[in-house]
Amino acid sequence: MALPAGSSMKRLAAVEGRKVSDARQLLGIKGASETTNIWKLRLQLMKPITWIPLLWGVICGAAASGHYQWNLSHVLAAFACMIMSGPLLAGFTQTINDYYDREIDAINEPNRPIPSGAISLTQVKFQIWILLLGGLGVAYSLDLWAGHSTPSVFLLALGGSFVSYIYSAPPLKLKQNGWLGNYALGASYIALPWWAGQALFGQLTWTTALLTLAYSLAGLGIAIINDFKSVEGDRALGLQSLPVVFGIKNASWISAGMIDIFQLAMVGVLISIGQHFASVILILLIIPQITFQDIWLLKDPLTFDVKYQASAQPFLILGMLVTALAIGHSPLTQLL
Repeated sequence: MALPAGSSMKRLAAVEGRKVSDARQLLGIKGASETTNIWKLRLQLMKPITWIPLLWGVICGAAASGHYQWNLSHVLAAFACMIMSGPLLAGFTQTINDYYDREIDAINEPNRPIPSGAISLTQVKFQIWILLLGGLGVAYSLDLWAGHSTPSVFLLALGGSFVSYIYSAPPLKLKQNGWLGNYALGASYIALPWWAGQALFGQLTWTTALLTLAYSLAGLGIAIINDFKSVEGDRALGLQSLPVVFGIKNASWISAGMIDIFQLAMVGVLISIGQHFASVILILLIIPQITFQDIWLLKDPLTFDVKYQASAQPFLILGMLVTALAIGHSPLTQLL
């Protein structure tokens, strides 16, 4: 006998809901389903959704180097650099963060792998070491491929891993300070992979290093969005995240302001080095970000944080690539 139309719709909605929840579980984002599969748990700890900016950052660095070539050797080296930056070292960062945030997650997201007890702390520690050593090993191999006399990619990977550790672990635990912690996160997601890609295929200049550190202030605004889901736990454990210090509404305005102001500052930089066409494209990519801020971020960041990032972040990372290509083709920035 056929089910009533209403029952069919409910079953369909339930199936679709499970699919969305399963996808969230694999990506490591809020609202994920629970699982006992150890490999799915390990992947959830690594939060694959966070790898995207780092993979893109490597591409931007390669473009900014001005020496990337479309041949098999360069493509494989770039792919290895993305594996190092994303699955390995970003995976390390996310796993170690979950390890040290297990008390906060027990309040905010009790179904996460560690507070739920789905994975043991011994297994988590093993994963942390495997990801760290794997990332450093790939970094050193890339230096050998590039013929570096100074292992610049390895040193960047080592430095970034150290920042990841002090971001999450006591006694420093940079994330206790909303400004410092979010800037460290923003720089790790924008500047570090960019530097690695540029050092791999060319030479990292002081000009580019400073420009990407400035660009990372836009990344600070993105990092604030990640704090909205943790307000309750941060407040309970005394972490001074910006939503805790300034309140949800004010923090959403700070986030939007940081994202927009420092991208507009990059427009000014592009104009100053004669890259006028690139500056126009960057402006056109900032406009939809502001639109989505009005629709999602400033309206209700607690409810719409994931929707905002999914809709606005593609325009941010495309703007990064436009800036990188302009820098790579500007004689002025290559000389400084």
